[in-house]
Amino acid sequence: MKTIFQITVCLAIAASITSCRVVRPGEIGIKQTFGRIQGTPFTPGLINFNPFTTRVVKINIRTVESFQTLPLPTKEGLSVSAEISLLYHVKPEEAANVYQKFGQNYEEVIVLSNFRATAREISARYYAKELYATERQKVEKAIADELKLHIEQHGFIVDAVLLKDINLPAQIVQSIESKVQAEQDALKMDFVIQKQKKEAERQRIEAEGIKAAQDILSTSLNEKILEYNRIKMYEALMSSGNSKVIITDGKTPVFNTLGSDAQVKK
Repeated sequence: MKTIFQITVCLAIAASITSCRVVRPGEIGIKQTFGRIQGTPFTPGLINFNPFTTRVVKINIRTVESFQTLPLPTKEGLSVSAEISLLYHVKPEEAANVYQKFGQNYEEVIVLSNFRATAREISARYYAKELYATERQKVEKAIADELKLHIEQHGFIVDAVLLKDINLPAQIVQSIESKVQAEQDALKMDFVIQKQKKEAERQRIEAEGIKAAQDILSTSLNEKILEYNRIKMYEALMSSGNSKVIITDGKTPVFNTLGSDAQVKK
């Protein structure tokens, strides 16, 4: 009797353990009884169910990253290798429909198949140099927008598309880099030309100011002012302690200063 009791207790414990399932944060639990989905999806917590007739399927609703290395066509007919990441998640309220339509392998069935096709379709609109250097953000946005049209109606949210790397043949990379460098040099030269034009304009304005000042000065000068300035200059020379002889044209007085004696001759 004791042995039967122990067996019964063990079976009861095993049944209670197998009839419980924990739905963790970032998951949605779905009860499936005899192949049919029962009730509304379960949020995180403990779910009790009959393990003989029912199973609990958990759907991840967190944002997940799917990293792909894809051969992409370009507008000029090349094929480049691109490393692209897709960030997406399942809408919590659509988890049951996603499972019912596509099963637990929904990522491969609906998401990635559309992602690959969309990436190829969008890349074919751009030249290789644009994918490699200048138009990455536009390409990422175009792929994300196009992908949304294909999968959001099925219960998915596209969070982002990230074009991480483009692998081109070495000669094409060198050609692209040379062209980009030439464009940068042209922009730099435009800046230098604009700077020189501004400097020339500054010099022209400065010259006009100097000319205007000289014109004003020339119109204000006369013989009396010049004579007065000459006399003031001679007085300054006489006040110095050095010996000096000043010879003029005969019209201006001559100052002859030797030591402390000063002589004025005409």
